[in-house]
Amino acid sequence: MATSKKPRTKEAGCRRFVFVVVFTLTFVSVVVFRLRAYLVSNIAMEPADDTYHNYSYSHLGGNLNLPKQNELSIQLEMRNWLPARNRDLYPILAKDHITIVLYVHNRPQYLQVVVESLSQVKGIGETLLIVSHDGYFDEMNKIVEGIRFCQVKQIFSPYSPHIFRSSFPGVSPNDCQGKDDAAKKHCEGNPDQYGNHRAPKVVSLKHHWWWMMNTVWDGLNETRGHSGHILFIEEDHFIFPNAYHNLQMLISLKSKKCPDCYAANLAPSDVKSRGEGWESLIAERMGNVGYSFNRTVWRKIHKKAKEFCYFDDYNWDITMWTTVYPSFGAPVYSLRGPRTSAVHFGKCGLHQGQGEQTACVDNGVVNIEVNDEDKVANIKSEWNVHVHKHQPGYKAGFKGWGGWGDERDRRLCLELARMYQVKETASF
Repeated sequence: MATSKKPRTKEAGCRRFVFVVVFTLTFVSVVVFRLRAYLVSNIAMEPADDTYHNYSYSHLGGNLNLPKQNELSIQLEMRNWLPARNRDLYPILAKDHITIVLYVHNRPQYLQVVVESLSQVKGIGETLLIVSHDGYFDEMNKIVEGIRFCQVKQIFSPYSPHIFRSSFPGVSPNDCQGKDDAAKKHCEGNPDQYGNHRAPKVVSLKHHWWWMMNTVWDGLNETRGHSGHILFIEEDHFIFPNAYHNLQMLISLKSKKCPDCYAANLAPSDVKSRGEGWESLIAERMGNVGYSFNRTVWRKIHKKAKEFCYFDDYNWDITMWTTVYPSFGAPVYSLRGPRTSAVHFGKCGLHQGQGEQTACVDNGVVNIEVNDEDKVANIKSEWNVHVHKHQPGYKAGFKGWGGWGDERDRRLCLELARMYQVKETASF
């Protein structure tokens, strides 16, 4: 009997030891994972300084020449790879869903209006909302974290000038200012065509849009394999309840009704127009309010990275209208309905007005009339298409408003276009 109990005792002890080891390792792994998630999602978002780290996107795109990241830049970049929230509430995205990308800066009064309008959109719960931030601002972050009406993912531009306090792409100590003569002042920078040196808060407009486009189409796990349309809206675009279903209809009709159309728009290119009210679809130049296009169009845009990055205008949309779209060789039309499904309500340009309780919005209230016909899809498949030709606006030959003459901004812009191009050779 004694000889038969000994092996069992050893065997039982061995099993207990293995169990304890496995349990301990599992517990430690969970703690480390939860701690890392906590640190990433609750990081201190005010940079103490621009302490540099040897962190870069080189693992994504080869030998990139991006600015060295400070601590805040690294932390924000880490957040970009966290999964979308609210997956417990909306576990399955519709097979033909249209991802919505909302790009924002620091106008919380505006953002609150846009988020409220999105919460009323029919079908919003079946899709993914990506919010792209130009820098980190606590009030903006809190508004987005409060969204519960769909899956939502936040991404932060890690090379935003707003997160670099004392180095490029923010303000460097030796930067030329205003109309400084670089040779006489021994300062750094290249003036634009009007003799003005870069202003970081201004150039961030174009940098953010370009980083966002490259990241959404070619970087994020959620969208880099997506070939269909993606809808892009801004923090001062009020979205009507019928917008999502109208957009689905426009996209389904585009190949039949307007095969030469590059995009589908929720609103007229004239931001002051609410539409013609006709019984027909409208094809016109692509607007900058509620615009959507697919990967084929993105590839055409991406191939024009050099044209985009070297045009001397800090506005991404004017750059597209005057140099990128004309290079396609044919008119770039977008299909839309005769009645708008989105309205531009912003009054402050260039990110002005933040920090005041009633800034930019009429006493904190936006009065946009939403009628019954704006609450249901109102696009008819039997309608013909009316083409608006020879529209006024920016065209090829316009030299730009300037603000984009510094070689550092142009080189950064080109590098952002290379971030995710591992197997492709971009024709720059």
